[in-house]
Amino acid sequence: MALTRTHVDRFEAAMPRLEAIAYRLLGSASDAEDAVQDTFLRWQAADVDRIEVPEAWLTKVLTNLCLNQLTSARARRESYVGQWLPEPLLAGDPMLGPADTAEQRESVSYAVLALMERLTPNERVVYVLREAFDYPHRRIAEILDITEASCQQIFHRAKKHIAEGKARTEIDEAAARRIVEEFLAAATSGRTEPLVRLLTSDAVAIGDGGGKVPARTKAFEGALAVAKFMRGLFKPSKAKRDLVGGSAGIYSTTANGAPAVVAVVDGRVIGVMCVEVTDDGIAAFRNQANPDKLERATRQWATTDHGEPLFHAF
Repeated sequence: MALTRTHVDRFEAAMPRLEAIAYRLLGSASDAEDAVQDTFLRWQAADVDRIEVPEAWLTKVLTNLCLNQLTSARARRESYVGQWLPEPLLAGDPMLGPADTAEQRESVSYAVLALMERLTPNERVVYVLREAFDYPHRRIAEILDITEASCQQIFHRAKKHIAEGKARTEIDEAAARRIVEEFLAAATSGRTEPLVRLLTSDAVAIGDGGGKVPARTKAFEGALAVAKFMRGLFKPSKAKRDLVGGSAGIYSTTANGAPAVVAVVDGRVIGVMCVEVTDDGIAAFRNQANPDKLERATRQWATTDHGEPLFHAF
């Protein structure tokens, strides 16, 4: 049926929440946009005047679309070149969704998005809807066509999996930013020792190039190995400049609500390194360099005032 302006307005009012849900479920902004667009097509085809609670209907349709994507994504990622990491969202991106509570902020953190890859599709849905959007178990159970008791069990299991994979207690944002800037200064010093002191003993560095740009297929593990890699990463060379198309401006900012290092060449974001900082030091670097996963970051970067780069690399 043809939608009235009122029907379109109702869907558009729900879009920010739908996009935020889909991003948390899929870990991909582009896939989230597609899922929301497919939800609109189903809204367009439905007899919307007979839908009693549009929010619940839209959430159920979107969730089922995402469940289908999560199932097929597992097969696609088995053939993915190298490490698969989520698509990062820079500060101010509306797809980050609500950030009023610690649970909401944590649910969209890059570290937790990476951990959610370990969950089953149902576990991920229950965790996201309950933890980030405070949906009651009764409503989530209706969306998934399961019992409320099963929903509660799935939620506790998902929380346990996430808690087991999380690093030590994180520190406040201002302190974390200072540590990241210390790291950048140490990384450009040409010395390994200052870097090692900033890292936890079991620190890791993971990169996602998607087969489009060079990235190691295995993570670097341990403070010394990570420090040597970082020292080499920021060491200037003609080969690197040729690869990325020039000298990259390096900025300290935030992505997914946590400290991040962004590399930019001529306004194009070529890398977003999300940094996991704990009481004990930097526990993880997750570097997204796949250009397919940086298009939205580039668009967002163009809309914000980011000041001058800390330095130029490569």
